[in-house]
Amino acid sequence: MSSGLERTLIKTWHEKNGLSFTLRPFSWLFCLIAIIRRFAYRTGLLRSTRLPVPVIIVGNLTVGGTGKTPVVIYLAELLKSAGYHPGIVSRGYKGKATSWPQQVRPDSDPVMVGDEAIVISRRTRCPMAVGPERTVAAKALLDHHDCDVIISDDGLQHYALQRSLEIVVIDGVRRFGNGYCLPAGPLREPLSRLQSVDLKLTNGTAANDEIALRYQFNDLISLHDTSLRQELSGMKGQTVHAIAGIGNPQRFFDLLRQQGLKVIEHSFPDHYYYYESDIVFDDEYPVLMTEKDAVKCSRFAKKNSWYLPVSVKIENDFDTKLVELLGSRKRINNG
Repeated sequence: MSSGLERTLIKTWHEKNGLSFTLRPFSWLFCLIAIIRRFAYRTGLLRSTRLPVPVIIVGNLTVGGTGKTPVVIYLAELLKSAGYHPGIVSRGYKGKATSWPQQVRPDSDPVMVGDEAIVISRRTRCPMAVGPERTVAAKALLDHHDCDVIISDDGLQHYALQRSLEIVVIDGVRRFGNGYCLPAGPLREPLSRLQSVDLKLTNGTAANDEIALRYQFNDLISLHDTSLRQELSGMKGQTVHAIAGIGNPQRFFDLLRQQGLKVIEHSFPDHYYYYESDIVFDDEYPVLMTEKDAVKCSRFAKKNSWYLPVSVKIENDFDTKLVELLGSRKRINNG
């Protein structure tokens, strides 16, 4: 998809204008198919697989990035601290492996298994497998590792894998756009789908039935030498090149500006495959990028290239609620 067409669609998805109105019949058809498909899985008309361990889905209702990856990392650490041995599955989006599923290690090739998988594996050190069929990936994990719970990065609409808990991550700024399903809006399923999920996390202002989360950025880490770190505040007032190939690049640029940096924006498509010329410039300004971009750029990064790891802090009693819910669903799963 061309960047111009992509920008037009995104603009349309967050407005009720002539184009979105024209596309509404196709949106209704998309919604109907989504509803029928989910009904078919729930009633057994389409086959779904129940694993011998609980499955937690971390997904979203909209197209584009909502910040699921930091939530998956948070959940993995939370479950480990609660005594669980989590395994993680993902689609491995944009991975070019010729066979699936693929086991993921911190030193795996992001070209083969996808960039987000490497970030998750490095941060959590949990067993992980990726593949278009998450059920197959999860079975591969259980065959090779002693996992007692599976976290699925994305996959809310992947109904072939039965789930014990569903967590939806919501962009607190974009929210649900114009409220239409694709292609007239950003929704993958009707908004009514939210009524059946277990927990809703919002990265911003949360509604009454949502739990707020906020991003916490850590020290900048050098791509050239990962033992080198510096505080982001140390670059306050400086001009920097900011690289972002994520679902919502503006969120990264805004974060840097909020810390007092002067940002030269370089936006790329989500999961973009970088070349050296994309991140090397004819000046001495530092180059800052997201952790997801860094896993693909470290092989040719220069000394002034840094990435910003991001974590999440979740408000209220989310940790307790999640562990209690998982415990109750685990008993049902074993029943």
